[in-house]
Amino acid sequence: MQKILSFILVLSLAVLGWNCSSSEDKERQVIDFNNGWRFQLGDHPNAISADFDVSNWRELNLPHDWSIEGNFSEDHPTKPEGGALPAGIGWYRKAFRLPTEAKEQSIWIEFDGVYRNGEVWINGHRLGIRPNGYSSFKYDLSEYLNYGDNVNVLAVRVDNSQQPNSRWYTGSGIYRNVRLIRTGKVHVEHWGTYITTPEITDSSATVNMEVMVKNEGSNERKLTVRSTILDAEGIEVAQEEHALTLGKGGSADIMHHFTVPSPKLWSTEQPYLYKVVTQVFAGMQLMDDYQTPLGIRYFEFDAKKGFSLNGKPMKILGVCNHHDLGALGAAVNKRAIERRLEILKEMGVNAIRTAHNPPAPELLELCDEMGFIVQDEAFDVWKKKKVDADSHLFWDEWHRRDLEDLILRDRNHPSIMMWSIGNEIREQFDSTGISITKELVRIVKELDTTRVVTCALTENIPSKNFIYQSKALDLLGFNYKHKDHKNFPKWYPGEKLIATENMSALATRGHYDLPSDTIMRWPQSYDKPLETGNEDWTVSAYDQVSAYWGSTHEETWKSIKDQDFMAGLFVWTGFDYLGEPIPYPYPARSSYFGIVDLAGFPKDSYYMYKSEWASDTVLHVFPHWNWEEGQEVDVWVYYNQADEVELFLNGESLGTKSKEGDDLHVMWRVPYEPGTLRAVSRKDGKAILEKKVFTAGDAQKVTLAPDRKIIKADGKDLSFITVSICDMDGNMVPDANNMVNFEIQGEGKIMGVDNGYQASLEPFKANYRKAFNGKCLLIVQSTKDAGEISIRATSEHLQPGEVVLETVD
Repeated sequence: MQKILSFILVLSLAVLGWNCSSSEDKERQVIDFNNGWRFQLGDHPNAISADFDVSNWRELNLPHDWSIEGNFSEDHPTKPEGGALPAGIGWYRKAFRLPTEAKEQSIWIEFDGVYRNGEVWINGHRLGIRPNGYSSFKYDLSEYLNYGDNVNVLAVRVDNSQQPNSRWYTGSGIYRNVRLIRTGKVHVEHWGTYITTPEITDSSATVNMEVMVKNEGSNERKLTVRSTILDAEGIEVAQEEHALTLGKGGSADIMHHFTVPSPKLWSTEQPYLYKVVTQVFAGMQLMDDYQTPLGIRYFEFDAKKGFSLNGKPMKILGVCNHHDLGALGAAVNKRAIERRLEILKEMGVNAIRTAHNPPAPELLELCDEMGFIVQDEAFDVWKKKKVDADSHLFWDEWHRRDLEDLILRDRNHPSIMMWSIGNEIREQFDSTGISITKELVRIVKELDTTRVVTCALTENIPSKNFIYQSKALDLLGFNYKHKDHKNFPKWYPGEKLIATENMSALATRGHYDLPSDTIMRWPQSYDKPLETGNEDWTVSAYDQVSAYWGSTHEETWKSIKDQDFMAGLFVWTGFDYLGEPIPYPYPARSSYFGIVDLAGFPKDSYYMYKSEWASDTVLHVFPHWNWEEGQEVDVWVYYNQADEVELFLNGESLGTKSKEGDDLHVMWRVPYEPGTLRAVSRKDGKAILEKKVFTAGDAQKVTLAPDRKIIKADGKDLSFITVSICDMDGNMVPDANNMVNFEIQGEGKIMGVDNGYQASLEPFKANYRKAFNGKCLLIVQSTKDAGEISIRATSEHLQPGEVVLETVD
């Protein structure tokens, strides 16, 4: 993209390379509007004026989170619970031109999310404000635009200064994607389609589609609306047309009815996707085209049998996740989300709960494509606050709009099977919970009747829970208190049930406290701070510690796995996240709850779930094997698809063990001596897998292992490079904390560094990082030019590591 002085962009579509097809082939142009913005912290009210000088403002591309670029401090008003990073006020500006012929089009801007209080102006005209930082929204620009040589100025003020406004890290800024839409004056409305599949058999599927069409032109138009279903190969499988006449300013809802022969069903194992292309014609002229995802599937929640998908009984095996992406902060990157889902998929996860807010659209697109069931959650609070400046402040004015927009935006995603109207809502404890629950469920049902509505509840005594007493929920979701699950069929007769949030187990990757067979609650109660703990703010990675309200991973999973009436569960959480650093105070600044740490490195509990949830054969032996001579060390093994495991130390058998009763692991207490631990799993006497753990020698070298060596040259794609401190034999040194410096040349740049340590105060935006327990992470992003990226990692007294990535068009 070419630039001119003082940041004004030459926005002819050819120069910008916006990949817009000609109107003869494709009328609607969905333009990536992320590049070429100017940004400045602080309040600049004159920035709405086109004459305001922004030449000294920082130039950047969206999505952008300015908080993640800051330094950690317990003095920030976000507090450690909010990530101990800065917030405040910031301004964004973008100047652009439009061709003269665009006067004949409808043009609007779409924001996927602005945290928080995103206030938008075009050419000095105020378009509005959206308080909720997670809501997607759009503004029609057509009335205020300039064309030809005249410049347009879009200005956005983001106010995240009122703190604390969350119980976790939110980020600050235009942290999700922005698009400019150009289309005909007659067009499909924003989020203007709705697909249902009321009848599905092996031989055919009925697909109904509502299309909302609007005429913003100055004349009455005779129209044809045509919708075509295409299969995954782009082959037409069904088509419907509807003729109508729309007057100036008129709108209409059109119903299309299709029959898809021999439908291929969407499932978690085979997430088959169709798409529907809707075209609006005025005579022979194509005015608009619009695409809608389609997944054909059916599901059922049953009070006795739990959950089934396409007639097949299955457990929902889910995790909850906040929206931040570790070192990238809240700034959305599709590859970063995809990597997380890949890690979870390999563990056996089949469901995601979007705790506790509307997610980025990219997450839902990937869940459609990769086969994850989604519980799409709207709110963490209603009218009663959890922190002083949270969204209760704008509940009365905005809750209906926020909920409606969530449903309208997301209701065509086949991955979504549950809407959640709230998490641990305080109105469950008083009678206002009845009326508000009824209102929210009614709003959902007005827009979508094909999915169940739930709410994540903490009070499981029916007489005390007013949200339950509303009788409006289709599915009762309960958080924690797993020991009460067995009573639910008696307490809630005939109700459909799911465990919406569970565990809150705590762990630091690679740290092990001995002995391992004592379960601890850190802290022990709400009003009693942690009195024990470790001086370095770590938590044992043996599955032996949880918050007082929760449980270890094994405790809850053993309770749920054989209870058919429970549709499934969501673990708190899949990944560590910024903020909420229970059980420790500052300098801890991110959570300990994840099955995977903030850098994306699995903790040991990951393999417990994999042994239970995935179809892969698993044999995982831990901890590391670098201890004090003679120290008694507990060796745990997770395994599956075998009858027993035999453990050897330096070739000598330490015996064979099998899981007994409902055990999920086996353990040996072994006096340490350096050498090699070897575990062998067997079934019917035949060896299935063998794993070894070696005593590592002194740190000698840095090794680099990218998750992908070839990435797209699109200015967005990422390679996540695992950096390990190893001995000469390539064994990771389990207590290494060497400082590693990174040099990069070619068509890439460093986007972030991390090591997964919850109390690290090193910046995420840097070209260096200390290893933690032998590892750290480097995140590299491509430029828009194809070529190579050379990366060199150095550490004092160690052999450097090098790797070359390729970027391709």
